[in-house]
Amino acid sequence: MLVGERMTKRPITTAPDTPIEEALKVMRESKVRRLPVVDKKGKLVGIVAEKDLLYVSPSPATSLSIHELHYLISKIKVQDVMTRDVITATEHTPLEEAARVMADNKIGSLPVMRDDKLVGIITETDVFKIFLELLGAREKGIRLTMLVPEQKGVLATITREIAEMGGNIISLGTFVGEDPTNRLITVKVSEMGEDELVLAMEALGMEMVDVREM
Repeated sequence: MLVGERMTKRPITTAPDTPIEEALKVMRESKVRRLPVVDKKGKLVGIVAEKDLLYVSPSPATSLSIHELHYLISKIKVQDVMTRDVITATEHTPLEEAARVMADNKIGSLPVMRDDKLVGIITETDVFKIFLELLGAREKGIRLTMLVPEQKGVLATITREIAEMGGNIISLGTFVGEDPTNRLITVKVSEMGEDELVLAMEALGMEMVDVREM
């Protein structure tokens, strides 16, 4: 799956000279936490996050009245607080690569570019929704987490056994195990009873870590 399949197209943007209070109002009304910043030619020149706007304050000063403080803040523009070195993705970036870039750089979104044109944005919320899909979180079934040997054919053995018993695999994910010799597998199955499924997996030598109906 690629970024272009799950990004928000035609994202809401702001201009560099927009007052921060106005940008914050746009975010709240649109229920977004980040705005790509584009100039008059439509070129991406930065990105501003809600936290950038909320934590803005004028340089330290004493004996300022509330009215004076509000006046100073009203003079601050998006360009004064935005991030200028923007990390971006393209429509053809794999979703896992986009997620890795966001995690490694501790950022919550990636503007999506087609050449020099902004065509979308992918956010951490989009990634969370995809994670829910991958694990079948919105579908009912028996969820097993197993510690299995790091060997060729283990996944095929598990899926074949479930299929032969009439089970329907809703989701299957693999994760790093306790050491290089094993791996954690989470599989969610419907159309089978919990006891039947557990016994079948244990008969294959799989170690149960967690079993629950969800």
